[in-house]
Amino acid sequence: MEYRKLPKGEERISILGMGTSSIGASGEKEAQAVMAMALENGINYFDLASADAVPFSAFGKEIAGHRKDVYFQIHFGADYHTGSYGWTTNPDVIRKSIDWQLNALKTDYIDFGFLHCIDEESDLRKVQENGVLEWIKELKEQGIVHHVGFSSHTPAVAEKILDTGCIDMMMFSINPSYDYSHGDYGIGKVDERMALYRRCEAESVGISVMKAFSGGQLLQAETSPFGYPLTEYQCIQYALDKPGVLTVLPGVRNREDLQRILGFLKASAAKKDYSVIGNFAPKDAEGICVYCNHCQPCPAGLNIGLINKYYDLAKAGDELAKDHYKKLEKKADDCIRCGHCENRCPFHVKQIQRMEEIAGYLKE
Repeated sequence: MEYRKLPKGEERISILGMGTSSIGASGEKEAQAVMAMALENGINYFDLASADAVPFSAFGKEIAGHRKDVYFQIHFGADYHTGSYGWTTNPDVIRKSIDWQLNALKTDYIDFGFLHCIDEESDLRKVQENGVLEWIKELKEQGIVHHVGFSSHTPAVAEKILDTGCIDMMMFSINPSYDYSHGDYGIGKVDERMALYRRCEAESVGISVMKAFSGGQLLQAETSPFGYPLTEYQCIQYALDKPGVLTVLPGVRNREDLQRILGFLKASAAKKDYSVIGNFAPKDAEGICVYCNHCQPCPAGLNIGLINKYYDLAKAGDELAKDHYKKLEKKADDCIRCGHCENRCPFHVKQIQRMEEIAGYLKE
């Protein structure tokens, strides 16, 4: 397993986490077995916006004795008093739900306390005005919540939540379908969404990724908005390559699903290569480097994707990106203008021009 460090903390988070939206249908015994299998394979990050109440007691039993090795993403606004999932901004209902979740999980603290599914500005106003956000911040001061976060599908709303200055982690829907304005959650244009990811990295906010497969639609030709299927591994790698992303949270139903997802860790680069999306990316995505590194290997030895990422982050205000760039053995001004990268780039990025631009912007 590979781990990525939380920018505002010491936690090292597994690049493969686990979503629980579908696992309840398999029953408590299977949910507990899946949790055990995940832990055995190095997964340590679990999202608990579940479709029902089943995973809570199952996970509570499984983590006995090693709670410190597990990070839970718990949602203030996901309610399970009926046994099934419900969404609410009512502070009294949220308090009761959080108490229930902690009791079922047999824990007395929350690793990541999330404002849940804030997709509209009106939702944000409610949790600000009714005290829910302040309560989460108070719990952090008390040490009960370790990190404050939120989940959203809407870039403009996510930007406003980041403006509060109290966020350590964001859960966001990242996949080629949504990034290229397809589907109900394909909100915002490609440059708006990429700007959000870059802002998160520049401001040291980690991202956990939901809906990496667009609810499974991307995996079948008949449901893919591109008329072409992608694989789970391509979608996972696509998300992991975005700035700020720490972990991808595929929803699993059982151990068979989890075993298949774990195969990503040993899959070849060819099986993870998602550059095919360049064939059906919209016009407004052309010329935008997505750091896929399909242009590699560079005859001059440049890590073209990383150079582009550091440049984009530096422009977004990330001072550390400039330092990282300076430490590269090969920089943009080492480009020999051979055109190899431009011939291979599925997004038609004019990399020779970009290297000149980057060399000028990040010159020492």
